[in-house]
Amino acid sequence: TVDSFPATFAGDDPPDISLKIPLPSFFGFPIQNILSLKSSDSIHSHFNISSSCCCFLYTCPDLHSPLVRVWKVETRKAATWNRIATLNWFLSNWVGYISGMILPVILLFLATLQEASSHGDNPLAGIAIHEARFALEESAFIKASPGVLGAQGGNPEWVTLSFTSANPSNDDWIGVFSPANFSAAICDSEGSMAGAPFLCTAPIKFQYANYSSPRYKATGKGSVRLLLINQRSDFSFALFSGGLSKPKLVAVSNKVTFANPNAPLYPRLAQGKTWNEMTVTWTSGYGISSAEPFIEWGQKGDVRVRSPTGTLTIDRSSMCGPPARTVGWRDPGFIHTSFLKELWPNTVYTYKLGHKLFNGTYIWSPEYQFKASPYPGQDSVQRVVIFGDMGKDEPDGSNVYNNYQHGALNTTKQLIDDLKNIDIVFHIGDIVYANGYISQWDQFTAQVAPITSKVPYMVASGNHERDWPGSGSFYGTKDSGGECGVMAETMYSTDYGMFRFCVADTEHDWREGTEQYEFIERCFASADRRKQPWLIFIAHRVLGYSSASWYGAQGSFEEPMGRESLQKLWQKYKVDIAFYGHVHNYERTCPIYQNICLDKEKHNYKGPFNGTIHVVAGGGGSGLADFTPLNTTWSLFKDHDYGFTKLTAFDHSNLLFEYKKSSDGKVYDSFTINRDYRDILACSVDNCSPTTLAS
Repeated sequence: TVDSFPATFAGDDPPDISLKIPLPSFFGFPIQNILSLKSSDSIHSHFNISSSCCCFLYTCPDLHSPLVRVWKVETRKAATWNRIATLNWFLSNWVGYISGMILPVILLFLATLQEASSHGDNPLAGIAIHEARFALEESAFIKASPGVLGAQGGNPEWVTLSFTSANPSNDDWIGVFSPANFSAAICDSEGSMAGAPFLCTAPIKFQYANYSSPRYKATGKGSVRLLLINQRSDFSFALFSGGLSKPKLVAVSNKVTFANPNAPLYPRLAQGKTWNEMTVTWTSGYGISSAEPFIEWGQKGDVRVRSPTGTLTIDRSSMCGPPARTVGWRDPGFIHTSFLKELWPNTVYTYKLGHKLFNGTYIWSPEYQFKASPYPGQDSVQRVVIFGDMGKDEPDGSNVYNNYQHGALNTTKQLIDDLKNIDIVFHIGDIVYANGYISQWDQFTAQVAPITSKVPYMVASGNHERDWPGSGSFYGTKDSGGECGVMAETMYSTDYGMFRFCVADTEHDWREGTEQYEFIERCFASADRRKQPWLIFIAHRVLGYSSASWYGAQGSFEEPMGRESLQKLWQKYKVDIAFYGHVHNYERTCPIYQNICLDKEKHNYKGPFNGTIHVVAGGGGSGLADFTPLNTTWSLFKDHDYGFTKLTAFDHSNLLFEYKKSSDGKVYDSFTINRDYRDILACSVDNCSPTTLAS
């Protein structure tokens, strides 16, 4: 409730505000105090207040009058910025309309706020590295041990930090920098700041000094353990005072390095261009000028052969803007890719990654194995996991990711634990949420390496991989942090046994008449439904149906212009299920066409195709999104929680769909489809072939 709020105010300073907010029930974490905000200097150390227009994310449709002005108030809890409230006040000449037309609109708008917070910046963006100052203190120190990691081949490895400060504060924090020399002297023209001694690179992770030393402020002494992965360079650790907004460097540690920082790591499997081809990609510190990369592979227990490998890398100039071109840039190393061809279906293969140095020395990875794909139409049990928007989290609690992507580790763990029952994975956009901090891609690939090294891990492009103004993306937002699709951009079809997957790129135009629309139709039309009865459509943004609060506020229940062109293709080619991410929750519709449910059944679908079932599976790990309070009659199941979906094709006629929560791996929603080939041929609404009366 707002006790007082002036209708107008002069200048840029915020007005005095008195707030009473029932925080615990709304935000899910305990805040004891009722807030009272005043526009004084003390406010700015505790609150960040900014105004915005009445429409969030999308352009207001023909709204010429300033009906609502929104104030976003953020407070710091455990030294972390969290949005805690949004206040609305209405111009006095509109008060008479509030109880009529406007109030329902405002309620719908307020329901969109949680989605807004779920698309926040990367936590590293909270560090004002351009404001950093050198203020080294003689009495302050920080020491890291051990100095050499991975001597026994371990990766990741724990490092223990011990530190002391003569002027301790709860705002003090520790940054992990790699390479270890992070001074302005190493900056290039793109990343350098206006004047020395500013820093030009963000840390790869950070943690507060009092994280595991609650008496740090009283004693000035503390310690913390951090988990490091091999990222092809050495590390140093810096103790900062002044918080994240005005960092002052007071101490720098000794250097820490992995025994072989250039080692081949993080293999990623993916389906090749044909069903009997597997692509293997990995990262190392060896360029082609220092070593010859290759892969040694073969059927399990048989003689292995060596295949050549291509090597690529990118530089800062490949990126489109900051922070990817500036403080977020970090050398991604060398990316090696090999194509394993003419694989026997459902056969287990082993492989090792190798580099032959020019002095004759060989560098090897551990041995891995995978099972080759079934041939198109092969009648065997085939299991597919699909989810979106997972991101990464830190097991050591650093980067405060647990306030943003706290479901990511749970989802990853569930997949690893059940990997023997998974054949292929689709991560359908918003993969890492690096948002221009390139170091985070390494950390994500390390997180999922136990999965990607054993089963194909297919990805789709999301807004956080692609979107950047003036870069050719359909949306002109800055969601990629300047990466603009360099790290990941996809549009493809792939066959897996009895499945045909058509994967769209929603960050490019999909409407009728576009190149992508033609690609989608070709993918549907070329599926041989005798061999591949299960036709699946995948896209990041919701091009079908969703009860997300912001879609409800627009009244579209989809991405603007989402299904208007595509729904006739889904219906014509009898697409069984369409999957989406982007909305961070789970939802399933009835078989639907043109907003109408075509089957009253909810769990056991039999006989001819009626309409496509649409599934939002965006609860992989990033902050959850609310549902609209409106009643969407086509929605059969909703879950405001983290989870993933799984398809199991038992044969050409029987498909099982399951939704599992990431917290426990148990099934919370499911349905089956029982359909023979003659049922696929049968007519339904808007998909009957022309006939003739001629004999």
